[in-house]
Amino acid sequence: MASPRQIVSNSPAIDLVGIDEKVSRLTKRSIKNKSKVSALKLAISMMDLTTLDAKDTPGKVRQLCAKAIRPHDTMEGIPSAAAVCVYPNMVSIAKNELKGTKIKVAAVATAFPSGMSTRDVKLRETKFAVAEGADEIDMVISRGHFLAGDYNFVFDEIAAVKEACGAAHLKVILETGELSTLDNVRKASDLAIMAGADFIKTSTGKVQPAATLPVTLVMLEAIRDYFYETGIMIGMKPAGGIATAKLAIQYLVMVKETLGEAWLSPDYFRFGASSLANDLLMQLQKMETGVYQSPDYFSKD
Repeated sequence: MASPRQIVSNSPAIDLVGIDEKVSRLTKRSIKNKSKVSALKLAISMMDLTTLDAKDTPGKVRQLCAKAIRPHDTMEGIPSAAAVCVYPNMVSIAKNELKGTKIKVAAVATAFPSGMSTRDVKLRETKFAVAEGADEIDMVISRGHFLAGDYNFVFDEIAAVKEACGAAHLKVILETGELSTLDNVRKASDLAIMAGADFIKTSTGKVQPAATLPVTLVMLEAIRDYFYETGIMIGMKPAGGIATAKLAIQYLVMVKETLGEAWLSPDYFRFGASSLANDLLMQLQKMETGVYQSPDYFSKD
């Protein structure tokens, strides 16, 4: 296998004009109402409902799990969310609440969101979350090392966390808002994929800008190129800043056009944006009844 520096050196340069043109073209696609309903429901099924606040309580986690199971109390035919994402100390609570469902428990780890800790601490936290029942681990890369060109450090750390995950899936957060350029986003994507990521993820949601369509397109193209080379499907998770149904559908169009139908599944695409759920539900209610419900009719997360 190529060395981490060779992986980064082999990353293609990003054509900024080309990326902007593709994003503009994809976001202008019109979607018929029947397809729109299917897209809204698909987006709900891809949600990682998330609570990552210092004031999180067991009660708040239980409430979020209840919403993940049944996103709306009265609307029929609404799918459950894909996962609930919490801090490691809340994993066992979420796991118990979601028992008997197919909803995954994801845990942020590796000194989220900064990643500023020792590797030993990061691996211990990862192993703790998995032991508590986490199905998925969302780790953050060491952006300082990446930006300093210490690609071996970043690669080795991802590989070590992947090993610590055991059977749990690994989502690698690039924190693209701190990577400065789309060329860096592509390099970090390639590095994470080659180091063992099951998913690559844009952001922690704690840094702005978070997910954007151009950044996501660059990451999707990295996934596509790796699939063409190896036949292995890697997942994608844009997170942070996706708050409207219209924007979510634009992301889904981009996934279909770049990667194909096979990626239009919670197994390979997730949204990390809890505030999105209510707008998706409001849009579905509008299409069913012809009128918008007040946001007050939906639970606040």
